[in-house]
Amino acid sequence: MEYSHRYPVYPTQEVAAELEHHIDIHRQAYNYTLYEYENVDADDIGSAYKHHYRLPDWKDEFSVFSEVNSKALQRTVTRFYQNLDGLSEQKENGRTVGKLNWKSPREFQSMTFSQSGFELKNTSGRHATLWLSKIGDIPIRYHREIPDEADIKEVTVKKETTGDWFVSFGLETDETDLPEKPDVDSLNVNNSVGIDLGILNYIHTSNGKTVDWLDLEDDYERLRREQRKLSHKEQGSNNYEKQRREVAKVKRHIRRKVLDYQHKITTWLVREYDAVFVEDLNVEGMLKQSHNAQNKQDAAWRQFITLLEYKADLYGCHVKQVEARGTTTECASCGVETAKPIWVREHSCPSCGFECGRDANAAMNVLQHGFSELGLEWPESTPVETALPTDTTSVSAKRVIETGSPTLNEATTVAE
Repeated sequence: MEYSHRYPVYPTQEVAAELEHHIDIHRQAYNYTLYEYENVDADDIGSAYKHHYRLPDWKDEFSVFSEVNSKALQRTVTRFYQNLDGLSEQKENGRTVGKLNWKSPREFQSMTFSQSGFELKNTSGRHATLWLSKIGDIPIRYHREIPDEADIKEVTVKKETTGDWFVSFGLETDETDLPEKPDVDSLNVNNSVGIDLGILNYIHTSNGKTVDWLDLEDDYERLRREQRKLSHKEQGSNNYEKQRREVAKVKRHIRRKVLDYQHKITTWLVREYDAVFVEDLNVEGMLKQSHNAQNKQDAAWRQFITLLEYKADLYGCHVKQVEARGTTTECASCGVETAKPIWVREHSCPSCGFECGRDANAAMNVLQHGFSELGLEWPESTPVETALPTDTTSVSAKRVIETGSPTLNEATTVAE
C-alpha cells in the first residue's frame, strides 16, 4: 500500500536559496524533456525509461544538470511523462485537452528524490532532520512518526505560494503489515454504514447520524477582503507580491481546515464500522449545477472519498463506492422510484407510505446497494422502517474540530 506523510520544513536562508536553485534546474530539465519529446527522433525517446538514457548526454552538453542529484533528475523526466499520460487519460474519457507547455518558475515549485539521495535523521522527538544530496540538512517539524513498517520510497520538497516549505514522504507498507479486514460474510446492518454526501448536512449515515457543514463564511469574507486589497496593488510591485502571499495564506488556511475536517470524519468512520459504503459521485457534473456549486467545492467530495479508501487499508475496514443512480429517488423500503426536485427534503413513498428525511432514505439505499454489490443478502427480518431511527443524531462542525472526531455521546438529538 502506498500513501504519504507531509511535514513543514524550515530551511535557513542559505539552504532555501539552494533549494530554489535546484528546483529551477529541475524546471529547466522538465522543459528540455518537452523540447526533446517534440523535436527528437521518436526511436530515442517516447517513454521515461528511454529518455533516462539521454541524461548523461545532457550533463556533457549542459553542466548545470550535473549540479543536481541524478535520481532526482530522472524523476523529473518521469514527471513529464506522467503528466503526458494524464492528458491522454482525460482525452480517452472524452474531455477536450490541450498539450503540455513549458513551465515558468511560478508554475514549477517542487522536486522529488526517488529511491536515494535522501535520509531522515534524528527522529526521536518533535523535530527531525532531512538530509538531501547536494543540498545538506534541513530541519523539519516531525509532528507524527512514520510507522516502523513503512519504507520511504521518495521525498518531495515543495515551496508553497505562501513562501513556506513542506516535504512529503512517499511511503509504502507491505500488505501483510496492515490490519486484516473483517470477512465479508460477517458484515451486517449493525457493523456497516451507508453514507449520503449531503446538502443540508455534510454527511448523513444510514443509522441516522449527521455531521454538520463546516462554517467557512468568516474565512471566505477574509479572503474577499484580502483579494480586494490585492486588486488595488500595482502588479509586479513589492507590495503586490506581499499582498499576493497574504491571499495565498488565506486560501491555504481554508484548504487545511477542510482537509483537517475530512481527516477527522473519515478516521471516525473507518474506526467505528467494519464497512463503509459511499456514493460514486459524478463530482464534475455536480459542480456544473448552478445550485450549491460553492458548497460542493468546499466539500471536496473526491478528496473525502480518497481519504476514506486509503484509511480503510490502514484501519482494516471495507470501503466501497456504489452506483449513485437511484439512491435519491428510490424508496428504501419498497424500491419504487419517486422523482423529487432538489428542494424537497422529505421522502414520502406513494406506493408503501414510508416517510423519512430525503438524506436518510438515500443513505439507507447506499447501504442496500453496497450489500448487493458485495453479494450479501439484505436481511428480511430488519425492515427499513425499524432500521432507520426515528430521530437523527446531529454533530456540529465545531464539535468535530474541538474533539478531533465526531463522537456522539453529547450530541443534540432532533426529530427527523
